[in-house]
Amino acid sequence: MYTFKFADIGEGIHEGRILEWNYKVGDVASEGETLVVIETDKVNAEIPIPVDGKITQLGPAVGETVHVGEILAVFDTGEESSEEPKTEEKEEDKSEEAGVVGKLEVGDEVISSQTEVAQQPPQNERVLATPVARKLANDLGVDIRTVPGTGEHGRVLKTDIEEFKQPKTEQVHVTRPEVQAPKFVHSKEDRRESISSLRKAVVKAMTLSKQIVPHTTLMDELDITELVSFRNFYKQKAKERGIKLTYMAFIIKALTKTIEQYPVFNSNFDHEALEIIYKGNINVGIAVDTPDGLIVPNIKNADQLSLFELATEVDRLATLAKERKVQLSDLQSGTISITNFGAFDALNGTPIIKYPEVAILGIGKITKKPVVKDNEIVIGDVLPLSLTFDHRIIDGADGGRFMMTFKKYLEDPMLLLME
Repeated sequence: MYTFKFADIGEGIHEGRILEWNYKVGDVASEGETLVVIETDKVNAEIPIPVDGKITQLGPAVGETVHVGEILAVFDTGEESSEEPKTEEKEEDKSEEAGVVGKLEVGDEVISSQTEVAQQPPQNERVLATPVARKLANDLGVDIRTVPGTGEHGRVLKTDIEEFKQPKTEQVHVTRPEVQAPKFVHSKEDRRESISSLRKAVVKAMTLSKQIVPHTTLMDELDITELVSFRNFYKQKAKERGIKLTYMAFIIKALTKTIEQYPVFNSNFDHEALEIIYKGNINVGIAVDTPDGLIVPNIKNADQLSLFELATEVDRLATLAKERKVQLSDLQSGTISITNFGAFDALNGTPIIKYPEVAILGIGKITKKPVVKDNEIVIGDVLPLSLTFDHRIIDGADGGRFMMTFKKYLEDPMLLLME
């Protein structure tokens, strides 16, 4: 007999909903064939069969939830009882593949998986933990098997490692007041509807961000008449190369050049250690509206790409996100984000930071408005901006200086190519 369990795929994914079983109890299954499709809050994963054998037991029914470590199937292989094969545990790190079982993609595109390790003897037993926690434990010389986990199903988190390593006398525990949501009163005309897994992920992310980060937002607008002319001139040249040159490419280029002068906007803040972590890469996230909710893929090393390369990446990621085929690696390791509410005819907004990032740039709708040039009133193309940042480490003056520099690049687009 062979017991096959739902593996720890990392990235905060602790459970999934059964979408489709391709086999039933009594079927003879072949290794490598698709056993089940599981929907999580980030991806739809097609789980392959690990061994040849007859299925004697299946996990939860379609529509039900399966948690990491729970049984997906039991196979009669004609051998003695066993679980997943013993494999050598590789060193964990923060790379894009860390903690991920196989290659994962969001949406209808299915992806491969591999079985989770169950090691013997007990002293080598694999502990349920996040990749970041494993890396931190390794760096600090902490035996992760001795650390009590506070995550779901006893998963060891980064904070567990930090608290375990910190001397007990230095530990400070903050008691947060409990907030009880009011009970809903319903009438017969009301209708209840369960939200999607993606919407659940958005709920968690937005709530976490507002609970932890003290947000503050600066709003401004700038005359981009020259940028409009510049873009229109090169739009046809880009089209001839099969490139859709939108304003977003210019905005990203201006953002990366501004970050080079104000790197704190491309950082994380470790509140417990009271340290700012300046990110070594500039990976710009772009918020994409999909029928199921907001997805924020990011352009890796955006500061190293040309305007045409940025335009290509924006179009590629937006298309994949809308089709629910964006890869998990495209969602990981973002350092700062942009949201374009102007696409929905809105002038301004106060965007919420994508934690643990410390800033997000909001772009409004470009409109024609009267502007003053050389003491004369003329019609110009005006772009509204909203910059929301973490007020723990970024002051209003810092935000103002950042905005001034960013505006300089968009008001004179030639600077994007010359500096």
